[in-house]
Amino acid sequence: MLLHQIEALVEAGVTQVVLAVSYHAETLEQEVAQEASRLGIKITFAHEKEPLGTAGPLALSKDILASNDEPFFVLNSDVICKFPFKEMVEFHRNHGKEGTIVVTKVEEPSKYGVVVFEPSSGRISEFVEKPQEFVSNKINAGLYIFSTSILSRIPLKPTSIEKEVFPYMAEDGQLFCMELSGFWMDVGQPKDFLTGMCLYLDSLKSCKSKELAQGPCINGSVILDPSAKIGANCRIGPNVTIGPDVVIEDGVCIKRCTILKGAHISSHSWLESCIIGWKCKVGRWVRMENVSVLGEDVIVKDEIYINGGKVLPHKSIGSSVPEPQIIM
Repeated sequence: MLLHQIEALVEAGVTQVVLAVSYHAETLEQEVAQEASRLGIKITFAHEKEPLGTAGPLALSKDILASNDEPFFVLNSDVICKFPFKEMVEFHRNHGKEGTIVVTKVEEPSKYGVVVFEPSSGRISEFVEKPQEFVSNKINAGLYIFSTSILSRIPLKPTSIEKEVFPYMAEDGQLFCMELSGFWMDVGQPKDFLTGMCLYLDSLKSCKSKELAQGPCINGSVILDPSAKIGANCRIGPNVTIGPDVVIEDGVCIKRCTILKGAHISSHSWLESCIIGWKCKVGRWVRMENVSVLGEDVIVKDEIYINGGKVLPHKSIGSSVPEPQIIM
């Protein structure tokens, strides 16, 4: 999802990206450096020695962000949508104030903090946390564009942009919102990640994107890296993404799954609603379903059934997991 965000930023003309990182920063840097070279952009890392919340990393990157007077985007890395970056720039310049946030409509606003604003202008008046009576059905979508003056509001310490910055900007008449059209999903949890993947694939299908794979084993919307190898008599899809250097042996069925780089799925296995991590090995005649997740370098031996299992990295599974659980 992060790569998808970066590619969308590049399409909008962005040439420099700052990533706030902490845990496993080195691994991320190695992966992203290759993409930066491919896309022809500069990616800088802001290392948090302690978690700085959703606003603190902006203070940590102040020298870069304030190096000119141009507005800058801020994104939560765990959201997927059709990113409206060009529209955000235009909307932000038109109202001329300090900040713009993108909002999206939800069916059950009582589960969220909602945004109350003037429909005609987009000026935000307040935020209401989990309202029990209807006040708005629009929530913060985690996409922002700010003028550099916002940096004076943010100290270099753990700070929540939603609770400690936005309300004061709204009070000062400096915060506006733009409504998102199309799909949106917070993909921070495995179940939501798979839903977001399906929404993204649907969007590719609707615009007849060439990114979608074609072939005798492909059923519905599928993204297939060119380096992946698919055996005979497989059924791949609908709603599947398969990463680089994946090997899928003969007779495998995969539906509504993400298979990450270097994974190996052995013959006659059946996977539905799963996330298979980097360099995993799934044995023969394995069945996995119900939002099962394998961390990096997990081995699942032959003829195993996994029902909603979440397996931490570098484990070997030698017996079935008939009930959802976390395997440490």
